[in-house]
Parts: sequence; structure tokens; C-alpha cells
Amino acid sequence: MAQREQWGSRAGFVLAAVGSAIGLGNIWRFPYMAYENGGGAFLIPYIFALLTAGIPFMILEFGMGHKFRGSAPKVFRSLNAKWEWIGWMQVVVALVISIYYVAVIGWTINYTGFAFSQAWGSDPKGFFFGDYLGLTGSPFELGGIRLPILAACTLAWGITWLAITSGVRKGIERACKVLIPLLFVLVLVLIARVVTLPGAMTGLNFLFQPDFSKLLDFSVWADAYGQIFFSLSIGFSIMLAYSSYLPKDSDINNNAAITVFINCGFSMLAGVMIFSVLGNMAHATGQAVSDVAGAGVGLAFVTIPAAINTMPAPIFVGTLFFLCLTMAGISSHISIVEAVSSAFIDKFEWSRKKTASLVCAFGFAMTLIFTTGGGLLILDIVDHFINNLCILGLALVEISLMSYIVGLNEIKTHVNATSDFSVGTAWKVFLMLVTVAILGYTFVMNIITDYGTPYGGYSTQDLISLGWSILPVAFILSLVLNKRQAARSFARIK
Repeated sequence: MAQREQWGSRAGFVLAAVGSAIGLGNIWRFPYMAYENGGGAFLIPYIFALLTAGIPFMILEFGMGHKFRGSAPKVFRSLNAKWEWIGWMQVVVALVISIYYVAVIGWTINYTGFAFSQAWGSDPKGFFFGDYLGLTGSPFELGGIRLPILAACTLAWGITWLAITSGVRKGIERACKVLIPLLFVLVLVLIARVVTLPGAMTGLNFLFQPDFSKLLDFSVWADAYGQIFFSLSIGFSIMLAYSSYLPKDSDINNNAAITVFINCGFSMLAGVMIFSVLGNMAHATGQAVSDVAGAGVGLAFVTIPAAINTMPAPIFVGTLFFLCLTMAGISSHISIVEAVSSAFIDKFEWSRKKTASLVCAFGFAMTLIFTTGGGLLILDIVDHFINNLCILGLALVEISLMSYIVGLNEIKTHVNATSDFSVGTAWKVFLMLVTVAILGYTFVMNIITDYGTPYGGYSTQDLISLGWSILPVAFILSLVLNKRQAARSFARIK
């Protein structure tokens, strides 16, 4: 077997890991979560979650990937052959994410171009849902393919394919060494501009004004942990794959801590940027910040364009904002596809170029459905269940397996052997008690909520077909992939 590729430098690995962790959700999810959960007071449970779950879980995943030198299925097979299916489930979920996530990147690419002329006009909402998306009435009413979205998705898949086929050092590392520093520079330039706008301070006050009474609400603490899990790319194969390319003497604990702190620091910068813009919009329109604040795609593609319309230098602000979204999305997409590709490279010993080409070709073909008029509705359902059911569920399975069945001592010994600072009993307690408890609570509550109240007002048939079915289908596919590999290995032995 060929020697496993390695990152060219520690900085290259950290930037790649940060690039994976920093995604579209950092820019539109964290600010709204902070605003809804006590503003500045939310930072207390958020930082607590970072220290007790984010860094410990990242150290665990970096340690597992580094010790067993493989993608998720290989890591879990190294623990015990009967656990390999867990790794394949993570890979299947990552593949699904790569298919729909690129559609949103396609939107950001298009909107980067639209920003030059403010093509969304005076009615950004009508433009986005009508003229641009051609949104239909239901998920299974597809309508036609929207050619601008198709073209942008083709470009995004092409960039990802080029990065993956070029290899870990020459492709992914080089791409992230450009994308991530440039992303931070653009965000800082944008912040320097928007914080000086009229009303910006009002927006920041809304974001950071502390409401300490919220700290007595357990759901606020659960939301803080949920934000940490969602934003760090842990629990669904990416960090296992990335850490497997680290040199043997790498400082695992420091790398994990640096990655988590940079990611969370970027989230706070995004909060300053977004709420400065919303404060200016509220000032220009005479509304309260609470009336213009929002989350999700509506914030990025409706609220922000409407805010840009009210600003001086709208071309400058709009272009930078959507360019930031595009770079954050592409760096994350590269990491997701690499996690999938590395699994097939490890198991079937295909070449990197062949594997990446097959994965990207399949992903592109499946992405076509998200370029149609019903694409946003399908994406909305799939993304909700992927995040609230699959990712949380798989993270819970992984951490429970490592904490109560396999044991954490072997990984602890491994990471401490090459790290500047050591982890000990507190690290194990945080993983075994705090992380498992919060993940378990959030996972169960998500199931209860979605079972009791149909998500988004969609029909039961739509939710079963596109949402509830994902987890059992992923489980079946993981067993199929696991069985195929077992049969292949047996044939080799004979």
C-alpha cells in the first residue's frame, strides 16, 4: 500500500481544519443564536460548551484519526471490525451534505455577481424566491432547472474536484492557505466599513446586551452546545480524515484547541458584521433591530441584500459579503468531499483522481435536483433532518462508543505523547458525562419536537420521504458498504 499523504505544515493543517469548521452556518446561524439566547450572556454557556465539549471532542477525533491513520470506516474498523458501519454511516451523511450544501454555495456565487448591479432590486424577497429560485409550491413539484444556479454549482463542484484530485498537500492545503486568510481579511475589511455606519452600534447592542436571566433556562445551554457541535464539523467523518494526514509527531491537543478557538472567534466576528449591517438597516428604515433580525437563508439572501440597498457603497459591501460566504462554503465543501473520497480510497485502494472524479460526478448529478424550482424546499427538509437527527445521532453514537465501550485511555495516552499540554481526568469526565448528556438530551428533544410538530408545515409524506427516511437509508447503505468490503477482504485472503 502506498504511503499515506501528509500535510506540508502545521499551519496548512490548521487552516484546512478551520476551513472545514468555518462554513455558511458561522455567518448566519451564530449571530441569531446569540441574539435569541441572551445576547452577551449567551457567550457564557457558549464558552463553557467550547471548553467542556468542543475542544475535548476535537482532541478525541484528532487523536482517533491520527492514531489509526485512516478515514472514518478505517478508524472504526481499527477499533473493532464490528464498528466499521458507524464510519460508513458518517461517510454517507457527509456525501448527502456535500450534494445539497453546494447548492447554497451556488447561490452565493450568483449573488456575488448580482452585487455589482444590485440585481435583486427593491424587493430582494420577491427576487430570491421568485425570479431567482422560481420556488414551487411543494418539494415534489420540481419545476425546471434554473440555469444560473446550475452553472454556479458546476463551478463549485469543479473547484472541489480540482482541490481533491491535486492531493492533500498540493490541492487542499494550498487552497485553504489562500481561502482562509483571505476570508478573514475580507471579513475584517467589511467590519471596518460597516461598524462606522449609522445605527451600527444599535445593532451591536442588540447582539451583545446581556440578559442574564436567560442563563437559568436550560434550553439556552443546550443551544450553546448545539451551536458548538454544528459549527465544528465533528461527528461525521471530516476531522477523522483530516487528522489522519498529520505527521506522527504532531501536537494533537494544541492543534485541536487552536482549530476550535479560531472557528469560534470567526463566529463572533461574523456576529459583529451581521448585526452592524442589521443596525444600519433598522436605522435607515425606521424599524427596530428585532424586526429585521433573522436566521438562515432568509438572512443571507433577503435581509442582507435589503440592508445593502440602504447603504452607501452598496457594491463594495455586497460583493465582499457574498465573496466571504462563497469562500467559507467552498472550503467546507472541499473537506466534506475529501472525507467521502478518503473512505473509498482506503477501502477499495482506488487512485485519488479516480475516486474524486467518481464522487464529484455522482454528487454533481444528484445536485441537479437542488437547482430546480423545488430545490430549496427539498434542501430545507433534508438539511433539518441531517443536522437534528443524523449528525447529532452519529456524534452521540461515536462519543458513547469511545466513552463506555472502547474506553478513552488509549486515545489519551496517544495524544499526550506528542502534545505540549496533556489531557487527563477532566477531559474524560467532560466527554463521558457532559458531552454525552447534552448530546443525548438534544437528540431526544429534537425527535420529540419533530414527531409532535411537523417541521416547517410540510406534509407528513414529504417529511417521511425526504427527512425521517434519511437515517434508516444511511444505515442500510452503511451495512451494504461494510458487507462489500468484508467480502472483498475475504476474497483476497483466499
